[in-house]
Amino acid sequence: MILEGAIGDTYGAGFEFADIEMIKLKNNLTQFEVHPLFSSIHKKYTDDTQMTLGIAELLIEGTEWTKLSIANKFVDVFKRDPREGYAKRFYSLLCEINSGQDLIDKIIPDSERNGSAMRVYPIGILKNENEILEKAKLQSQITHNTENAIVSAQAVALTTHFFLYNKGLKSQLLDYLYDIQKINWSADWQGEVGVNAIQTVQALFTILIKENWLKDMLKKSVDLGGDVDTVASLALAIGCLDRNIENNLPNWLYFEIENGKYGKDYIKNIDSELLKLINK
Repeated sequence: MILEGAIGDTYGAGFEFADIEMIKLKNNLTQFEVHPLFSSIHKKYTDDTQMTLGIAELLIEGTEWTKLSIANKFVDVFKRDPREGYAKRFYSLLCEINSGQDLIDKIIPDSERNGSAMRVYPIGILKNENEILEKAKLQSQITHNTENAIVSAQAVALTTHFFLYNKGLKSQLLDYLYDIQKINWSADWQGEVGVNAIQTVQALFTILIKENWLKDMLKKSVDLGGDVDTVASLALAIGCLDRNIENNLPNWLYFEIENGKYGKDYIKNIDSELLKLINK
C-alpha cells in the first residue's frame, strides 16, 4: 500500500505543476522524470510519503493518539531524513523547530490545502469507522484545522477502509461515503488539480472509479496536471487494495525507486506491519 503510494509520489513528483505540454510529451511510464525546476527530488518520494510513514508508524507502535504524539512524529520523520517537497513555509518551520510542541505552538493551522489528506490513508486499516473519523480529524487539526481539509482527510481514510475491508464495488464508494459523512462527493473531475483538499479528493475518486488498472491510474493522475504527485500517490496506494484492480505497474518502478535507509525495503516492512493490525 505505502510502497505503491511512494511509487506514485516519486513518479508524479517529476511532473508536479509542470507545463501540460511537457506532461503530454514525457508521461509515458518509462522513467522517473527529472522535474524541470526541482532536480534534487529525482527518484525520491516527497512529503506525501514521508508524513504517511509517520502516520503508519504511530499506528504500528500503538502510541496514544494525541495532537502532541502525532506532531512529535511529524517532526521526527522529517528530522531523521530531511527532504524537499514540503510547502516552503512548512519546510522552513520544520527546519526551525525541534519538537512536536514547537510545531503545535508555531503553526497556523488554517489551511484548506491537501496536506492532511495526502498522508492519512493508513488510518483506514482500522476496523472501526468512528475511530477512523476521529483519528483522521485529529491528525488534520494539527496542520489543517479547517472543515474542508478535515472532511477530505476523513474521506480518504474511509476510502482505504472501503477497499481493504471489501465494503462493496468501487461504483458504490460514493454512496458508502455519503452514508457516513452525508457529503455528496463526485467522481467527474476534469482539468488541473490544485493543492486544495476538496479538489484533490474529487480527482482521486475520479481516477479510482473510472480506471481499472494501476498503470492507467498512474498515467491518468499525471495527465490531469497540477499537484499530480499527491493524486498519483493516493490513487496507487488505495487502488492496489481493490481486489478487482489489476496491478500492472511496470516492474522498473519497483526496481528503481529509492532504497536508502527509509526507502523501498523500509516501506515494505512498514506495509507488512500495518497489515498485521488487521488480525489483532
